[in-house]
Amino acid sequence: MQWYRPVVAFYYSGLSIKNQLNMNSKVTVTADAAGNVVVPSINNPEYGYVRVEQVKTIFDDKGFVARKPISAIINGTVSDLKSLGWTKNQVLDGKIIIKESTTPFSTKNPEADLKIAGKTGIICKIEGSSIYRKTLYTTNTNVVDVVISHDNIEEIKSKYAESMSATKASALEPSADFKL
Repeated sequence: MQWYRPVVAFYYSGLSIKNQLNMNSKVTVTADAAGNVVVPSINNPEYGYVRVEQVKTIFDDKGFVARKPISAIINGTVSDLKSLGWTKNQVLDGKIIIKESTTPFSTKNPEADLKIAGKTGIICKIEGSSIYRKTLYTTNTNVVDVVISHDNIEEIKSKYAESMSATKASALEPSADFKL
C-alpha cells in the first residue's frame, strides 16, 4: 500500500487556503526534437537549459480534481548541465512547484511570466494587480506550491463565452468551398 503525504499550502493578503495531496508522478527529463537533453541558448551558447516535466494532481476551490502535466526549465551553463549526466526520460527525485506572485520574477522581461487564463489571452489579476507564474524544479520535497486565485472572473467568463459562441457559429456554417 502506498501512503500519500498531505501538503497544505496557505496564502495571505486576501489569497485562498488550498489543500493538496501529494499524488504526483515522478519528475522526468525531456529532450528537444533533435534528442538533446541540454539545449544551448540561442543568444549565448555557453548557457542553456534542461526541461523536466511531471503530472500533478490538483484540487480546486470548487472540489474538482484534475491531473495536469506541468514542466519546468532548469537553467545553467552548458558544462554544468551536461555534468549532471541526465538522459531523456530519466526519472529524478524531487518535484516541480508552482510559484505565483504579484511581483514579476524578471525585471528584464516581466511579461514572460504573466499568468494567462487558458486560451483567452487575458491576464489573471487580483485586486487589479497582474499575477505572475513560474514553475521550478526542486529536490526539497517540503517546498509547496504558492498559488494566487484571480478575481477578474467576469472578464474571463465573458471572453470564454465570446469564444464559445464564435466556435459554435463557425461549426454550424459550411465553408465557402462547400457546395452541393
